[in-house]
Amino acid sequence: MGSMVNINEVLEGHVALDIECLDRIYLNGYVPILQVGGQVIRFMKDHLGKNIPSPAILEKIGTSFRQSVREYAEQNNIPVVQFKRDDRKIDVMRRYLTAQERTGTSGVVAIGVAQEYQNVFAAYDKGGSHGFPWYSFTKADRRVTCYYFYLWDRDFGGSFIKICSYFPYPIKVWVNGHEWAKRQAMQAGISFTALSNGFASCDDAPALQAICDRLTSTVIQEFFDRWMNILPVPLTEYDREFGYWWELSMRQIETSRTIVFDAPRHARGFFESLVTDNLDLGRPETVELLFKGYPPCSGHGRPIVNHAPCSTKVVTTDTQVSMNVFFKHSRIKQYLKDGRALRIETVINSPKDLNCLRRLEHLEELQPKARDINSRLLDTERVGQGCVLASPAFERVASSSLTADGRRTPAMRFGDPRVMALFGALCVSLTVLGFTHRSLRARVIQLLDTDYTTHQMSYDLHRLRTNGLIQRREHSNSYNLTPDGLRVALFYTKVHRRLLRPLLAADTPPAPIELRQALKSIDRIVNGYIIDARLGTAA
Repeated sequence: MGSMVNINEVLEGHVALDIECLDRIYLNGYVPILQVGGQVIRFMKDHLGKNIPSPAILEKIGTSFRQSVREYAEQNNIPVVQFKRDDRKIDVMRRYLTAQERTGTSGVVAIGVAQEYQNVFAAYDKGGSHGFPWYSFTKADRRVTCYYFYLWDRDFGGSFIKICSYFPYPIKVWVNGHEWAKRQAMQAGISFTALSNGFASCDDAPALQAICDRLTSTVIQEFFDRWMNILPVPLTEYDREFGYWWELSMRQIETSRTIVFDAPRHARGFFESLVTDNLDLGRPETVELLFKGYPPCSGHGRPIVNHAPCSTKVVTTDTQVSMNVFFKHSRIKQYLKDGRALRIETVINSPKDLNCLRRLEHLEELQPKARDINSRLLDTERVGQGCVLASPAFERVASSSLTADGRRTPAMRFGDPRVMALFGALCVSLTVLGFTHRSLRARVIQLLDTDYTTHQMSYDLHRLRTNGLIQRREHSNSYNLTPDGLRVALFYTKVHRRLLRPLLAADTPPAPIELRQALKSIDRIVNGYIIDARLGTAA
């Protein structure tokens, strides 16, 4: 039997490049002082000097903006593309981006036009006194015209800025961190080979990592400001002087870690080992991978207190495997990149999931937390294939012992059905960010298949805590597995499910024929010793 691939061996001996970088960055642009109806009325009355706030005023601004877009396209010979309903916009625009890239100069490559639902202000006639109309303004989803300004930027490569043509003119901005890093590396004279969206090799990996670390909110803000001074926009410089201008917030931030292996077979071996090792330890109805029972780190070593569940899904497309860990609005993706690199991406769809604020200036706080999540996922997978317990550690948990302060720790003996069910339940709970008395007890009952009282659960939680296997969150009734707890739960469960249980049924198929024959020989010899010792069945 050939030896199984171990991901620790792959990561320690066959990594050619390991780079962390922001990947896709998707931002919202909004005018902070145009977010409620009263601000809209103040904009028209106090700022524009209109006596009656009316939707006709906003329509006039929108009409002027749409006309300026048409004139801008005509004056600069920019193609205007009407997006169809099922179009994948980047595919439609790719040829324009490629043509502009060949020139090496920044420019608007094309303007896409789409009808989309946007959260804009709708006007309602409330009726006024003395025959004069009076309107109120409330946010609502309406299907309106949006303009996609697709750009090729000398620093960022392909990107776009989408501007809604209706008040308060929300904006979307999309850039790619890897494309930015590639252009900075070329300008610095650093030689590299590109992946489809990343780096396959580099002559100076530390310098490349330093470049990736330089992509900050300031760099992105400068990109936005530069293009907003070039593109036609519905707000004027007069509006800008009085604070009516867009600020950026984070809509979706992808933080990636790319580990390139020295040969494609090692990349495939990593995923084969990862999936095989976890098929029988997660929830069997969904085929989940283990995910460490710690919440994401705050960036200062402190866990983020959150009770939201985290689930994990393995997806196979043809021979490619990807893994997704879902947490609230966000997720972690792990997949094979171009057949030779491991890509881990933490995709933050709501910065609040990591206790961060949304404004772009908080990117420097968000990125270290996302990088930490990538590292913690990989560390968990490495522990899963390196969880062999040294004898002292096994004895500490399996036998009663004394803590440093003289307290006796109850034993958690291997093979005890209740203990095995408890650790099996903890393996399932690795897919959630913490667990409670109630949630863990429900899983233990499923595995134990007998009555399991709340008092027994309380005692078992006490055993886990005194053995240092779990820790209670501050100001909470939730628990997290400690690093020792992770190792012990995996070790007990793997040994029981993959060694003990198969060996106890090794005398029948589907056990290998060699093993069944060997057990028959052992049984025959043991029976011979029993007969010779006169220990046969009494008459």
